[in-house]
Amino acid sequence: MKYIHRHIESTIRRMAKTFPAVLVTGPRQVGKTTVLKTMLKDSVRYVTLDNRQSLLTARERQELFFKEFYPPVIVDEIQYAPNLFSEIKQIADTEQKRGEFFMTGSQAFHLMKNVSESLAGRVGVINMQGLSLREVNGDDCDKPFLPTEEFLRNRSINKEADSYWHIWNMIVRGGMPLMQDKSVSATDFYTSYLSTYISRDVKDLTQVSDELQFLKFLTVAAAHTGNLVNYENIANEVGVSLSTVKRWMSILVTSGIVYILEPYFNNILNRAVKTPKLYFMDTGLVCHLTRWYTEEQAQNGAMSGALLETFVVSEIIKSYYNAGISRPPIYFYRDKDKNEIDLIIEENGTLYPIEIKKTGHANSGDISAFKKLDEIVGYKRGSGAVVSFADDLRYLDEKNYIVPMRFL
Repeated sequence: MKYIHRHIESTIRRMAKTFPAVLVTGPRQVGKTTVLKTMLKDSVRYVTLDNRQSLLTARERQELFFKEFYPPVIVDEIQYAPNLFSEIKQIADTEQKRGEFFMTGSQAFHLMKNVSESLAGRVGVINMQGLSLREVNGDDCDKPFLPTEEFLRNRSINKEADSYWHIWNMIVRGGMPLMQDKSVSATDFYTSYLSTYISRDVKDLTQVSDELQFLKFLTVAAAHTGNLVNYENIANEVGVSLSTVKRWMSILVTSGIVYILEPYFNNILNRAVKTPKLYFMDTGLVCHLTRWYTEEQAQNGAMSGALLETFVVSEIIKSYYNAGISRPPIYFYRDKDKNEIDLIIEENGTLYPIEIKKTGHANSGDISAFKKLDEIVGYKRGSGAVVSFADDLRYLDEKNYIVPMRFL
């Protein structure tokens, strides 16, 4: 399968010029190893700790590991030997060279714990997810999404990349690189993916005695994507304790499967809800778990609005991750008076509101909640957007745009 250029490449190069080590972390199968090996080619050595012999050396003879696999080197799945971080620190401090260690890992919690203890100030950490819509469409824009005139007007995009069925096909198949090969069955891929994820990552992170019950939890969580997190409801549906659901949800977050979107609130917006929302980062996984197998089923089914919202939110998050921003400045707003803003992006004291619509039409009623941001002292409201299936970028009014999906 042809390699698809990843926007994260420029971030990796920038980090390598700044730090001795670069860590690329994210879920399995998103292309972490592929992007590093493609970028660096034959200029660095490569070792994977999936190899038992290499893992044995890393764990039991760590002082010799980097004599055999001397830098510059790619160390794949480094979470299996966190003791190597102390060796990397020692070499980095002695050699004083940048871009010597490139690491991948699929368990962010354990990796970050060990990185913060051993490699503080010596490593650039990058979150990676599956392919973005821009990458699939061959769009060179690698800037974080922001609904400003500067960002939107400078885009040059093929309109065919925005077709209704193209978007729904990507929603159903997801952003995993292998899913871009149309000959690969999505059902086969995600069945295998879940088996590997549960049997390896989940068991490494916690003791899950009943794998089928954890799979049921995953399925129930997927059905809640795009909604406020209600741990109690999920616990009742799965048939486990509240504490178990919270622990399992933390596993999905730390392994990059889901994103918890925090609400925007302050003392002025005192009627705002304080419960976060749940979003899966790959809609293909959601569709597989909830059994929406075709574009027709997904776009006409009961979850169509949640699937589209999940897709848009995950695309915006990817644009920030790919730029090296590990904590995207995004929120949502909802209050007890039923005012709701799907997304708020905060930048330099300015709040940019975003509404997501399933249709291609928009009117002033769709953005009526945007005015709630005018009440916040110390911040100003920037330009807003209604992201939809509109054919062209245009003004809704003097301050808000109607933005086609392809501009994500």
